[in-house]
Amino acid sequence: MPSAVPSAVATAVEDVDPQLREALLACWTDVSNAGGAVGFVPPVSRDDVAPVLDSLLERVAQGRERVVVLRADGELAGWAVLSLSVSPLRRHWATVLRVQVHPARQGQGLGRALMSGVHDAARDLGLEMLHLTVRGGYGIEGFYQGLGYREFGRMPGAIRLAPGDDREEIHLYVEL
Repeated sequence: MPSAVPSAVATAVEDVDPQLREALLACWTDVSNAGGAVGFVPPVSRDDVAPVLDSLLERVAQGRERVVVLRADGELAGWAVLSLSVSPLRRHWATVLRVQVHPARQGQGLGRALMSGVHDAARDLGLEMLHLTVRGGYGIEGFYQGLGYREFGRMPGAIRLAPGDDREEIHLYVEL
């Protein structure tokens, strides 16, 4: 697997300004339209993605989620979300959502750099464990297993891409 680009830096942000929002929106739309399993089925427009992004950003403003932004060569190359639990029984772990690297930047080791930043941000928050899900049929679980994630379950037919095209949702976790 290629190593991370030396100029790639992933950092958690608690405040998303309009310029960063625009970059997140563009990335999410492009990743979705390239077939990325990040909550949509292509084709999508920015108008489709914007309300979902804005809802996510409301949770960031409330402190319920953190955006981890990956910059390579000074530009947004990808991002992910740490979704924090409000339950006192679950404050030691979080769910990782919307992991994405822009299609033009894939194959450069940036996914690993992004996830390293996600793990660092989680540790900085005092988290001990992370959970994420992947859409079956893409083989992406192997990427996460290479980062130490372990599968603990599959939910058959949880994701419906189209009538007759149901996919399983694969659950993975890692101890930090």
